[in-house]
Amino acid sequence: MCGIVAFYDPKINEKQAVIGKMMATIKHRGPNSDGYYTNDEVALGFRRLSIIDLRGGAQPIYNEDKTRAIIFNGEIYNFKPLREQLIKAGHTFTTKADTEVLLHGYEEWGMDGLLKKVRGMFAFLIWDDNNKTLYGARDFFGIKPMYYSNQDGHLLVGSELKSFLEYPKFKRELNVEAVKPYLMNQYNDLEETFFKGVYRFPAGHWFEYKDGEMKTHQYWDAEYKENSLSFEETLKRINDDLKETVDLYRIADVKVGAFLSEGIDSSYLTTLLNPDDVFSVSFDDSTYDEASKAKALADINHWKFYSDKVDADEAMRDFPEMQYHMDEPDANPSIIPLWYLCKLARKHVTVALSGEGADELFAGYVNYGMHTHNDIIKIFTSELKKLPKKKQIKLAHKIKKMPNFPGKVHMYTNLAEPSEFYVGQSVIYDMDYPTIFTSKDANSILQPTYRNKLTVNGIYQKDFKKVKGIDNVKQMQYIDLHHFMINDIEQKADKISMAHSLEVRVPYLDKKIAELANSIPTKYLVNRHDTKYALRKASEKVLPDEWAKRPKLGFPTPIKQWLKEPRFYKQVRSLFEEEFVNDIFDQKKIIKLLDDNYKGDGSHRRQIWAIYTFLVWYKLFFVDYENTVKKYQHVQPEVANLIKQGKLL
Repeated sequence: MCGIVAFYDPKINEKQAVIGKMMATIKHRGPNSDGYYTNDEVALGFRRLSIIDLRGGAQPIYNEDKTRAIIFNGEIYNFKPLREQLIKAGHTFTTKADTEVLLHGYEEWGMDGLLKKVRGMFAFLIWDDNNKTLYGARDFFGIKPMYYSNQDGHLLVGSELKSFLEYPKFKRELNVEAVKPYLMNQYNDLEETFFKGVYRFPAGHWFEYKDGEMKTHQYWDAEYKENSLSFEETLKRINDDLKETVDLYRIADVKVGAFLSEGIDSSYLTTLLNPDDVFSVSFDDSTYDEASKAKALADINHWKFYSDKVDADEAMRDFPEMQYHMDEPDANPSIIPLWYLCKLARKHVTVALSGEGADELFAGYVNYGMHTHNDIIKIFTSELKKLPKKKQIKLAHKIKKMPNFPGKVHMYTNLAEPSEFYVGQSVIYDMDYPTIFTSKDANSILQPTYRNKLTVNGIYQKDFKKVKGIDNVKQMQYIDLHHFMINDIEQKADKISMAHSLEVRVPYLDKKIAELANSIPTKYLVNRHDTKYALRKASEKVLPDEWAKRPKLGFPTPIKQWLKEPRFYKQVRSLFEEEFVNDIFDQKKIIKLLDDNYKGDGSHRRQIWAIYTFLVWYKLFFVDYENTVKKYQHVQPEVANLIKQGKLL
């Protein structure tokens, strides 16, 4: 796992100095070594965290005649058989690293052919000096980040936005359009980032850049065509394919551990991996304790269990550093426990497996149809769903106009078209977890410059058109995969783990697993028994019954309790009162919202946390950036100690 950065600009003469400064901003991603390549047109920079071929895998890596160079961030899990194919085809390898497979694979099969063969997580760049073209690609799901800015005849590409800020021609300007979607989602759900003119390169795509022109090509997307397997055959396939995938994902020349919570996703993967070391965190508030149940499973399997408790004062103190590493504001509270989980794990391993992706692929969210605990309503709704589709939609519209009654939301959202109502994870039904901002409420607290007509559902419409006419649940899965997963879940998993120079691998987000999950009939995924039903039943083959049936908890963080604490309320209020805040928000309104939350029942906590997170981030990158760089541009102390002790190669 590493960090990459590059630019195309024939007009810059001191390319080595510029790329060096850009590389320095991401040294946390690769504390082992660095490397670069420059010529008259382009500069490629690389920071390395050694995982495979520890001594020989330094980058950039070149082809036989040095006319092509590659920098790569990620893992290609099936690189060994591909390497054998390429050797038989006549290619000469100088390393044992998976990176070189990509380079020779490009030469042998071209970008499309290569990308159809690989399994892994990746963002890579290849400079081909033969045709003076820069090629790049991002993995199937966007597990590994890739940003780009294509302006005024020069191109910037990299793993993290902060590296762009060191490019001499880059103008640090806030994308004002992104603020409102962020407030509605807790993350930025636009293609353009919070930095004006900088975009996320789309997952499942590759590009070619030549003479100032960028062409983008799609090579993969989720497809939904139900298979004909029986339920028992489905469970066997899930178990067999996950076992094969986890075996691939354990390949490394360093120690591999696993994150372990009390939930099914991580418990299932960890049991298949059977590692020596597992890691868990809990909070000093006993209400949020996953570690004790995780330890029980570790004890059963004789894994070495490491745990830590998150201290509230420490978390609030470290929160700005977390947002610095995120590059864009992200108000998902689970960033906090993940920060300390990665910090703990990095003291013992270089790689950890994690359970991201299971909910999107195997339908684990209550929004997919399980947001009621009333069995009668569930059964009644399932009978209504036997009606022809047009009648279902007509009935849904009638139900929507009715006065509220128990089960109304469940019935409406199960019968209507998701494109009419679905707003992803910005609202979670029947849980003690209130909505963030509606479109109207977000506009009401923003200054005029930041207001717009965007809605959560409106942003989804382009993707809804791609899955129109297929099963409702699969439509919602597709939306979450292309929005919540790629722009929130995967971002925090990558950025927070790499802040600690830790590689996190996510077996559920494997191409093979996704293609299986996407073909499973919805009746096996979500039914009146449970969400994620097929995965739960498959896990019973390896997990104790109690673990397979546990409800989804996510990564609960006691934000509600913290914002009721006088010291944290004062800390948040102090930031809300700063002078720059009134340039963006109606300052009086957000202070009143904070005060009402503190004095009341805490029901505005998600809104408060979203505002607070944005202001923390904005202050770091726009108000006091010079001090931010001095304070946070470093390798984490636990990693520095490992290097000092000679334990990090």
